[in-house]
Amino acid sequence: MKKDKVKVGGTYKAKVSGKLTEVRITGESRHGGWDAVNVLTNRTVRIKSAQRLRGEALRGKANKTAKAAPRAHTLATGATGGAEATTEAPKAKKAPRRADGHMSGLDAAAKVLEEAGTPMTTREMFACVVAKGYWTSEAPTPHNTLYSAILREITKKGDTSRFVKAERGKFALKG
Repeated sequence: MKKDKVKVGGTYKAKVSGKLTEVRITGESRHGGWDAVNVLTNRTVRIKSAQRLRGEALRGKANKTAKAAPRAHTLATGATGGAEATTEAPKAKKAPRRADGHMSGLDAAAKVLEEAGTPMTTREMFACVVAKGYWTSEAPTPHNTLYSAILREITKKGDTSRFVKAERGKFALKG
C-alpha cells in the first residue's frame, strides 16, 4: 500500500506479528509510521511502514478474519470446514463438490482413478482431469501439487484415506 493512501481513522488489514489482522490507524507516530489499535484485541501497535498494510479492511459480510478465510486455491478434500461437512459421507455416484460448486483436485483425481480402474501417475491423472473438465489449475506444476495433496491425505487420514500408493510414483483408489 502507498504511504499517501493511509488515512488516520481508517481501518486496514495489516501484518502484525506475522499474522494478518485489522488495525485502526489512530495517528502518525513521532518515530515514523503510524500508531494503530488492533481491532480484535484492542492493543496498540505501531505500523512502521506502509508495506505492512495490505489494504482497506472490508466491512460487513465480506469481512473475514485471517483464521476464518478458507483458501480456495488449495486442493481441499471437499469439506468446507464445518463439523457437518466432515460427518456426512459423499454420495456413491456423485463426486463431492466444494461450496462454490466446483470439484476439488483430490475429488477429481479420485473420480479419474475410479473410472480408469488402474494405478496412475499424477501427470496422467492431471491430463485426464483436464481433458474431462473436472478440474484445472494455474499452478506451474499442477501434477506436483496433486502429488503432494494425495500424499498429505494418505498421511493425515491413514486407513480412511481414499488413495493408496500402488507403486513408485503411482496411486490407486483404496478398496
